[in-house]
Amino acid sequence: MSQEKFFRNLEFLKKRNVLFKNIFLSSAVVFSAISLFYFGPPGNFPEEHIIGIKEGSSLDEIISVLKKENIIISPFWFKAFSYLSFKERNLVAGDYYFHEKESLLNVLTRLIRGEYGLFAESVTLPEGATASEMGKILKRKFSDFDEAVFVELSGEEGFLFPDTYKFLPNAKPAQVIDALKKNFEEKISEFGEEIKKSGKSLREIIIMASILEKEARTDESRKIISGILWKRIKVGMPLQVDAVFPYIIGKNTFELSLEDLEFDSLYNTYRNLGLPPGAISNPGLSSILAALRPETSPYFFYLSDREGKIHYAEDFEGHKRNKALYLR
Repeated sequence: MSQEKFFRNLEFLKKRNVLFKNIFLSSAVVFSAISLFYFGPPGNFPEEHIIGIKEGSSLDEIISVLKKENIIISPFWFKAFSYLSFKERNLVAGDYYFHEKESLLNVLTRLIRGEYGLFAESVTLPEGATASEMGKILKRKFSDFDEAVFVELSGEEGFLFPDTYKFLPNAKPAQVIDALKKNFEEKISEFGEEIKKSGKSLREIIIMASILEKEARTDESRKIISGILWKRIKVGMPLQVDAVFPYIIGKNTFELSLEDLEFDSLYNTYRNLGLPPGAISNPGLSSILAALRPETSPYFFYLSDREGKIHYAEDFEGHKRNKALYLR
């Protein structure tokens, strides 16, 4: 073979190799694109969402749920890989939590292994929150939580103990309520005898505590205000607390008008004597103990300034002076 022919053949082989390489790369790109489209997660994959697979569901029913909930793009490929894995009859039913987007093969693997992805997460329900506010917090934490059912099942305000809890993302309202009420009972149990000796019912203590939770910020001020309010009830004086108004009309102390003070509600402590008919929040232990252990003082009046500091007075004249000084 001549040297010229040898180099011509070499050049041909180089060009052919480049062609094959380009074809291979192009095929790989096309296959990757197809794989990404069919096997990758949909663009509207529902992150931080729970998908329920019912017991006894057929493969087609499972695929229908996954497609409807935007967990997979291609029912065909999901079914094909289910058959290839010989697990089409053994996908595990239950609630699956998808924290982030997952590929078709990851989803299939989880259903084969029954990897639900459910781990208990902490959620803090603050002292003084109402059932409605607790429901909103739980809904923000767990996107599938039924806030409306939670409020509906919560019952009387005041007995859902505020605390930090750990719940699974698929926790049901009834389960959460049960945990909150059990915690309340445990926290209160050691004070049962003391409550009996106080001459007040647990319900009265809780209603007063729910007011104190909103009226004061410190343990000491709660105890003093508790003494003032129980004393007002004893002498037949209206409680006249502003804390009820956010609960009944959504206005705080500094937003109230004289007309608001006449609002027709059994919770309006300006118009009605004694405690309101129910709690206005779910109080923490500090407020409950303040309601149970009021501090005796010479005061009949108090007010809170815009910084939250409490100013006390023994009579109405002193109260008027405090209003002039601290509520300007």
